[in-house]
This record gives sequence, C-alpha cells and structure tokens, in this order.
Amino acid sequence: MTATPTAPPTIVELSRADTEALLRAQHVGRIAYSGRDRVDVEPIHYVYDDGAIYARTSPGAKLLALRHHPWVAFEVDEVRGLYDWRSAVVHGTVYTLAADGPPRERDAYAHALALLRTLEPAALTARDPVPWRTTLFRISVGDMTGRAARTAGGAP
Repeated sequence: MTATPTAPPTIVELSRADTEALLRAQHVGRIAYSGRDRVDVEPIHYVYDDGAIYARTSPGAKLLALRHHPWVAFEVDEVRGLYDWRSAVVHGTVYTLAADGPPRERDAYAHALALLRTLEPAALTARDPVPWRTTLFRISVGDMTGRAARTAGGAP
C-alpha cells in the first residue's frame, strides 16, 4: 500500500465505459444477497459480457435465498494503493440457467459456459477443479456505478 499522500486524494465517478472496462478486466468479485433476515457477501469468479455478469456456484443456501430474493449487489475492485483504486458496483437480478431448459435458456446456458471456459477451460468437465459449482447464473445488470480514488499523479 502507498504511504499517506501529501495532498488529499481525489475521488471521481467513473464513466459507464470505464466502469464496464473495469468489470471486463477483473474476474473475481463479491456478490451480496439477502435471505433469512440477513445479508451475505461471497466472492465469486465471473465474466462480464454485454451488460450481464456470468458466474457459477454450488447448490445450497445461496441458491435457495436467490430463488426467493433474486436482487443482488455485485462489487469489483482494483486496488493499487490505499488512495489509488477503482471500484464498480452493480445492482441487478439473478437468473439461473439450465442446460435442459427452453431453447432460449439453453442458448443462454451455452453462452455462459463458453464465457466461463475463457477463465477455466475445464469448467463442467471431468477435469474441473471445482466440480461442485454446477449451477450457472446470470446477473442482469439493472444499474452500475463506478468510482475511483487517486493521489496527485496517480492513474484514474
């Protein structure tokens, strides 16, 4: 981390294009969701493509909560130092994808799997390093914001 700056850091709003670029550049974020009178936050790996976040998870409490409350927040950060960072926050709705659903859903599932295989080529194969993550989902982006902090001379 950087030392305390000699001048106060500048905090700016990122443009939509810069926010989307940050979402495309990163592949680990945190999903926040609510269920049973509490909010949980969990890290997930993901791919951002064409206004949506694609990820996968394992069956369990998170999916049960998302079936009842599909609205989520999702955050990604790029941190270079204490006062040099960029952050994107997305609010949206989670949709699970099924390989055996109607044609449109099968297409969405195939698209999601192809995207996720850009991160992990063995996803959902016999060589999958996390074979328990069998449920693919999409977060349809409702809104997104981005912010950045930088010190004098720091990158935006």
